[in-house]
Amino acid sequence: MDLVYWLMLLKAPQLGVKTFYKALKYFESPQQVFLASNKQRKDCGIFRKVTLDYLTNADKSLVQADIDWAENPHCCIITLIDDNYPQQLKTISDPPPVLYVRGDIGCLSKPQLAIVGSRNPTAGGKDNAYEFANKLSKLGLVITSGMASGIDAKAHIGALEASGQTVAVCGTGLDRIYPARHKALAHQISLSGALVSEFAIGTSPVAANFPRRNRIISGLSLGTLVVEASIKSGTMITAKLSVEQCREVFAIPSSIHNLLSAGCHDLIKQGAKLTESIEDILTELQLDFVANIMDEKKPINTKNVDKKGSMLLKCLSYDGITIDKLVEKTKLSPQIITQELLMLEFENKVAKIGVSSYALIK
Repeated sequence: MDLVYWLMLLKAPQLGVKTFYKALKYFESPQQVFLASNKQRKDCGIFRKVTLDYLTNADKSLVQADIDWAENPHCCIITLIDDNYPQQLKTISDPPPVLYVRGDIGCLSKPQLAIVGSRNPTAGGKDNAYEFANKLSKLGLVITSGMASGIDAKAHIGALEASGQTVAVCGTGLDRIYPARHKALAHQISLSGALVSEFAIGTSPVAANFPRRNRIISGLSLGTLVVEASIKSGTMITAKLSVEQCREVFAIPSSIHNLLSAGCHDLIKQGAKLTESIEDILTELQLDFVANIMDEKKPINTKNVDKKGSMLLKCLSYDGITIDKLVEKTKLSPQIITQELLMLEFENKVAKIGVSSYALIK
């Protein structure tokens, strides 16, 4: 089984991703690395002594836990040469040789936007992460983040509550949930999207793993939206990686007195797209499938609104009204009301106020 050799080679000590690919280029497959003689492995000049010692004595039992995990429902391990390995991720300079996936593997190949930010955001930062994820998810974009506390979690939740798909890239083995309090969130993500990691089963949350996983967050995505970040943070590492990978970078500005806006303002100075609405992102990404959806929504206006939209407009005021109240007044379902309100937002007829209230725009 070829997968076994991929996993065994990746477990070799002092063998990083770049060395893995050097070995793959020289020997043509991980299996051939193990089938080669000790002299061939030594003469190639790729491996250090500790790695050579491992390759001489490696046993398949070392990866049995990974193989067993992959036999669970909705769990799989894919290699770089598999057909369902996401093409977008292949384009970065150091794509992970294998990906552990729990959930819908198909969503990894769909257009994605990374939403990242501080683990300790302001209330406004949390709202922005949720709102951008929620609205963009409704348009068909997969929302990708790192399942950390704060902005990451709000982005995942925003996508989930839009009945959209979201991808969480983890810095641990997928048998471990970090932070532990996100166990329920991880479960929900795996049901409608996917949990992804390059780390073997059993890998603990080691600090060095999280900057590594950030290149996957940005690498899977068409662009990265930074909601809030201090100058020196993991979020800024993700933004830097996004630039290096030739992805778009978006940043939400805020008060100059907010320390968590410093990272966003610095990115904007360096050329990141100043982002105030989802239209700023959609215009920059120029996605055909999103453009079609936007076109479908454009005919909505005060003179030519469908019956449901007209009903909502009559119930709205400049003071704001909750979705629950709109359900009572119109007898429409919350899902239909949410869809209609989103369409009216695109036409600048209504605006969201707070968590769940909407008001007419003056």
